[in-house]
Amino acid sequence: MNISAPSGTLDGSGVHIAEAVSDNSTAARVGAWGVLLGTAVTLIGLSWDIQWHNDVGPDTFFTLPHLFLYSGSALSGFASLGMVLIATFAQRAGRPVPATGGTPIRVFGSNLTAPLGYMVAGAGAALFLLYGLLDMQWHSIYGFDAVLNTPSHVALFLSITLTMIGSIMVFASHRDHRWGQVGIVLAVPILITFAPILAEALNNLELPINSMILGTVFFGPMLLVLGAAVLARPGAAIAIALALGVLQAILWWFSPWAAETYASSIGLPLRDGLGSRPPSLPAMMPMFLLLAAVAVEGLFWLARTRGFDANKIVLAAGLVTGLVVGVTFPLQLLFIHAFSHLAFRDVAMSTIVAIPLGLLAGFLGGRFTRMLPKPATETAR
Repeated sequence: MNISAPSGTLDGSGVHIAEAVSDNSTAARVGAWGVLLGTAVTLIGLSWDIQWHNDVGPDTFFTLPHLFLYSGSALSGFASLGMVLIATFAQRAGRPVPATGGTPIRVFGSNLTAPLGYMVAGAGAALFLLYGLLDMQWHSIYGFDAVLNTPSHVALFLSITLTMIGSIMVFASHRDHRWGQVGIVLAVPILITFAPILAEALNNLELPINSMILGTVFFGPMLLVLGAAVLARPGAAIAIALALGVLQAILWWFSPWAAETYASSIGLPLRDGLGSRPPSLPAMMPMFLLLAAVAVEGLFWLARTRGFDANKIVLAAGLVTGLVVGVTFPLQLLFIHAFSHLAFRDVAMSTIVAIPLGLLAGFLGGRFTRMLPKPATETAR
């Protein structure tokens, strides 16, 4: 939670906090949008890299898709570092620390004052670059790999996830401004797209259901509920679902085009027999989340206008969204021929597991909403 107080007062860590309004300065906007831009570049690079593996094949550590991956993380990291330095210099000069990015905390022996959201985003970016060295070593030992669940890849994915979570935290602390609300609408779909990839780490286990389906059925509902609850505005869930659809359309066009264009530029042919296979990462994004978003809007309307218990509403929203995704996502994969080995059994299993996962997603979405930094205007009440 964000802690704020009138100008000149101290928070619990002894840091001077700015006046009771989240920072709306140019620096605050540049920092927040810089972190978000970095996560977007990283996601584009990942989609491109996966498509490259599927359509072309030959791979080294130093490829253009990898450059996108690492440059996006570096961009988020530098934006976070800049905001940490701004807060640190203000604190050392005895000025109020700008109310931007969440509660300012003292780190590295109290030598730095870091807004919580930027601390999380920056730590993720730093870890990503560090684990990049592990990935380079892995490639140098084992050469080309075409799977996502290697130790270095899983470590990289966890690091990216931290940065994306940090981005949501930063914008959540500015949701009393329109640009902060827009940032949440854009940041949440990026994490909805990426988070299910973490489930690839479960591929080494004997599961009754594909791990990517499992991840999508859980993370999609949780993040949709979280985004709608954080914004607490009519139409928020629909806006997030529409933003996800736009992102899916962009990646659907860009990923195969970029892979083919890059391969042509360096004289490599595409694999034989690609046919009409859909682009890999965009095909794994839920296409029917808008249906769930409409249901979430109806449930949240009941909470706002009829006084229904918010804790029960988020559970219901998670359950409904989980069922929608659980039924439609495997059917989507069958329809677009993304997974050729899926059968009716997989659809039934996805629907069954969607019930407990949806309830858990709703519960965690509500809890995480309360954990996100609040604007100073809210914490001052």
